[in-house]
Amino acid sequence: MITDFKNKTAVLTGGGSGFGLECARIGAKLGMNLVLADVQQDALDKAVAELEAAGAQVLGMRVDVSKADQVEVLGAATLKRFGAPHFVFNNAGVGAGGLIWENSAADWEWVIGVNLMGVAHGIRVFTPMMLEAAAKDPSWQGHIVNTASMAGLLNAPNMGIYGASKHAVVSMSETLYQDLALVTDQISASVLCPFFVPTGISQSHRNRPQEFKAEKPTKSQLIGQAMSDKAVGSGKITAAEVAQKVFDSIAANQFYIYSHPKAIGSVQTRMEDVLMARNPTDPFAGKPELGVELKKALRAQ
Repeated sequence: MITDFKNKTAVLTGGGSGFGLECARIGAKLGMNLVLADVQQDALDKAVAELEAAGAQVLGMRVDVSKADQVEVLGAATLKRFGAPHFVFNNAGVGAGGLIWENSAADWEWVIGVNLMGVAHGIRVFTPMMLEAAAKDPSWQGHIVNTASMAGLLNAPNMGIYGASKHAVVSMSETLYQDLALVTDQISASVLCPFFVPTGISQSHRNRPQEFKAEKPTKSQLIGQAMSDKAVGSGKITAAEVAQKVFDSIAANQFYIYSHPKAIGSVQTRMEDVLMARNPTDPFAGKPELGVELKKALRAQ
């Protein structure tokens, strides 16, 4: 666990907006060196300027986390400028909805590339340098936080591709926690599972690469986008509040980080479905009107 963040280094992917930027703002206040990576150049430039004006030492790099070589370059640049990072926030992510059979191969490659492989590359590149730093200094402490989602613990309908990627992030994070515990007491890990929080995630298609050009959206994808926009936009918990929970959890060495603890009831229901081998519970049992609305919209000709 890290309790004193001053003069420590943080690497934050998706650092130009949302949770990444809010964690960077907290890091700046705590006196951290910051490495910001984002695929959106204008957002990155704006974030770097703001944090430098706040007095932080900042390295900003445009990075597509789905590309192994770009994350490797980020790692080398971090090591050269600040040394091994103490806090790595594998946070970059994109959203996608629609009935699962309507997602194109390009949809799958884009979402899995960013949400799953982006985290994998972050773990692969930064963990070894953190372990090396810990081996050289018995007082050195590090922590890795991966951004998953409540969609990594639940399976909401009409957003299967996103849920599949985030379930994988939860699994990888749990394994990372266990694997680190086997080899060191100086570095640990957490997984962030936010529910609906106003960030740029519902508009992530703005950064979709040309190589994964989207096809004309299907009806279910348009419905999914509208529902996502509404849910994310009406979120009562802010990204800044979630960022504070991230820092609190690092200091407490708490693995699961939730933005909405009340949502855990749905996770318990899902686990009971699994344990009792019963068919999946209606995800809209608590808000049946939403289920009725979605079914009606999808079945309308």
